[in-house]
Amino acid sequence: MRIGIPSETKTLEGRVALVPAACGDLVRAGHEVFIQSGAGDKSGFSDADFEAVGVKIVPDAAALYEKARLVVKVKEPIAGDLEHLREDHLLFCYLHLAAEPDLTQRLLEIGLTGVAFETVEEVDGSLPLLAPMSNIAGRIGVQVATHLLHQPQGGRGILLGGLPAANRGHVVVLGAGAAGGNSACLAAAMGARVTVLDKRQDRLAEMMAIGPNVTALYPYAETVGEYVSKADMVVGAVLVTGAKAPHVVTREMVSSMLDGSVVVDISVDQGGCFETTRPTTYADPTYQVEGVTHFAVTNMPGAVPRTSSQALSAAILPYVQQMARSGWEEISALAKGVNVRDGQLVHPALK
Repeated sequence: MRIGIPSETKTLEGRVALVPAACGDLVRAGHEVFIQSGAGDKSGFSDADFEAVGVKIVPDAAALYEKARLVVKVKEPIAGDLEHLREDHLLFCYLHLAAEPDLTQRLLEIGLTGVAFETVEEVDGSLPLLAPMSNIAGRIGVQVATHLLHQPQGGRGILLGGLPAANRGHVVVLGAGAAGGNSACLAAAMGARVTVLDKRQDRLAEMMAIGPNVTALYPYAETVGEYVSKADMVVGAVLVTGAKAPHVVTREMVSSMLDGSVVVDISVDQGGCFETTRPTTYADPTYQVEGVTHFAVTNMPGAVPRTSSQALSAAILPYVQQMARSGWEEISALAKGVNVRDGQLVHPALK
């Protein structure tokens, strides 16, 4: 198989889909691997690092897409990428098509096969290619929001963990999956008072086990509204596999929060779980609604590309190895990952 790794074109995106060690395994298995020159620079991997394991360097995107049959990248294709995609390409990356109708239509017109990392699903219901970036996004969300609570950033002037004679900050986390669970763990470790809301009893039990400063509750609409209004920070991490995220937090709920509070919408890739969410980039990451600072960057893990690339590469390599061989469509997890094929919508959530 001819496997191509293009440079990412999303604003301030520094990740690379496969690190040199992973590429080396593919080359040793007999595949041809091509990478666009400079694709790994922001992650700390030079062209020379890739050449050392047998990867062929190509000068630009046009040459990369021309060479490749299987295109492995991180984020969804945008304007520049779409110019180079062909009907015979097999595209493997994060797509998040439920929130991107224009991109969906363009991929249908091209007629390629698009397999989305976020919908590759194992028999136990786990999402192995979404999990590592969700873990990172959950932590980044709390790190960034902690800074945004500082008064010079327009925040309430809260030290999240408090100290003697001063209150702890209150963090509310919506969703206790990979992203929400990591947000809750970090906020709790920093000493905050944490409330996590999720529908699954097993996840609520896991959140309670984090520590005595964590409360876990069922997300009745009334309960969500009550706790959002009391929060210094709200992290939205609601996921419906492959589908657009539901608006769990209304504009009215956001307006009930104190000025200088912060919301982080990790669900923004799937449209966002706050009614007030609009996608942002790291070039202009925040905005205010009703006096509340919103952080809704669509590629949060891109801020730590070295860490993210290593984690993502380890997760996707076994699936890339399978897709590089004939018959991959018969593998259940990958079959569930197919979003578009031959100009048709395939994934049920998109239909």
